[in-house]
Amino acid sequence: MAAMTTGHSSRADANRRRILDIALAELLRDPDASMDQIARAAGVVRRTVYGHFPSREALIGTLVDGAVEAVAAAHAEGRAGNEDLAQAVAGSVLAVWKVADRYRILVALAQRSVTVQGIRERLAPVRDACTELLQRGLDEGVFVSPLPAPALAYVHEQMMFAVMEAVNDGLLDAEEAGRSTAVTVLTAAGVPASLATALVAKLSD
Repeated sequence: MAAMTTGHSSRADANRRRILDIALAELLRDPDASMDQIARAAGVVRRTVYGHFPSREALIGTLVDGAVEAVAAAHAEGRAGNEDLAQAVAGSVLAVWKVADRYRILVALAQRSVTVQGIRERLAPVRDACTELLQRGLDEGVFVSPLPAPALAYVHEQMMFAVMEAVNDGLLDAEEAGRSTAVTVLTAAGVPASLATALVAKLSD
């Protein structure tokens, strides 16, 4: 009986993951995709989708949770082992953008369903890591800002959201957005534009 239950639950988990992957692809294609459309694309009946996610908001909330986990992992990987603080900040932005670009439509959707406050709460660990990097940089004179590190971390976070929305609205090419954001984040932290541009170009090679 236990083996049957395990088999059933792993099949249910695989189904759930597949529905999430297809939902993300459908929402990227059509931000207003309904649960019916998602079920059809996944090749399941609507009841199956609702069995895993009681509402469209719950489905989007789960996708946002997955996006936040991916962003946190990318942020950690981007800054890992980088003693140069400006490079660590730029590396974390570039790494986050690679992941975030896949999820950028979710930001617009989540602002309608999960609320901005909900997203900000989910991103608290990433913001804490940013604050720590920025504080060290301010202490060592690598960064210069009239803002204290926690406030500067908020500014950086909002810049990322703003760039995602600019890409969604067709104002910026997605290919360029990661590098542009990294340079903008560094200049906002007081790094000269020429140095920031050279540093990001070096990391992007």
